[in-house]
Amino acid sequence: MQLRYLSRKDMEALQISMAEVMEAVEEGFRRKAMGQTQMTAKAFVNPRPGEAGLMSLSAYVGGVDAVGIKWLGTRTAERQPGQPLHTGLVILNDPETTLPICIMDAALVTAMRTAGANGVAMKYLGPARATTGAIVGCGVEGRSNLQSMLTCYPGLAEVRCYDVVAEAAVMFAREAQEQYGVTVTPTSEARTAVVDADVVVTATSTGATPFLKAEWLKEGALATPVDLWGAWEADLAAKVDKLVVDDYGKYDAFRSSERLKDIPKPYAELGEIILGERPGRERPEERALTMMGGLPVQDVVTAHLVYQRAVALDAGVCLPL
Repeated sequence: MQLRYLSRKDMEALQISMAEVMEAVEEGFRRKAMGQTQMTAKAFVNPRPGEAGLMSLSAYVGGVDAVGIKWLGTRTAERQPGQPLHTGLVILNDPETTLPICIMDAALVTAMRTAGANGVAMKYLGPARATTGAIVGCGVEGRSNLQSMLTCYPGLAEVRCYDVVAEAAVMFAREAQEQYGVTVTPTSEARTAVVDADVVVTATSTGATPFLKAEWLKEGALATPVDLWGAWEADLAAKVDKLVVDDYGKYDAFRSSERLKDIPKPYAELGEIILGERPGRERPEERALTMMGGLPVQDVVTAHLVYQRAVALDAGVCLPL
């Protein structure tokens, strides 16, 4: 009996494309909508209240036949240079024997599946053609979501990026242009990045004070926030044509807060649209908004994809149990 350990470097060396991640995440959404998944609620422990906490999320995905748990830590207080906001592990188990079969970096899985979910949203809710994209928040999630944006819209003429730390936006633009060959323009104001963009991804802090106004999202555009209500003012939800979520129950929990109590009920879960139970984009002029807090189903299908590739390439380190 062996357990395969995959470091972040091991995972990156597998060179899994965003298109592959999107395919896996879409299948996870589909299986959820078909009633073939099991998920536990988030469980929290806070060893340093207000400074650092951890949570666990687990799921089983039928059809894919994958089961696992994510153990994720978040350090919200001041961090050492180079210390990430999120750290942790994903553990996959054999569904038959229940033995653990793989441990891998959770932060990278989270970044991959979050961008993959937004890519699936772009596929079903985004404009048929897009020439301009916007990334607000130029960290890890901004980078991974740029991949999904370029996967869905390889012909983008320009991506505008904004970050409260101007140097971060400049570095993001330089790195993206070198890596993808697309024109990326850092802006000094968030409004400049967002106005006239066909697809807008926001990846700021979820505790930020909202600073993007609903009228800045142009007709026919799609907004896919990673930060939920971090950047956009809450009234955007009532002003778009379609508001789509990943899970009704999770969205209802958002609506229980004082700030979000008046936001409308969603149009659909993304999985329902994937199954064809509800239509996705119907008119070119529709404005759409997703509010997806992330599901352990997405973590498990993404980790399963990584594990399968690692086994095929014999990557990582195998440890005896």
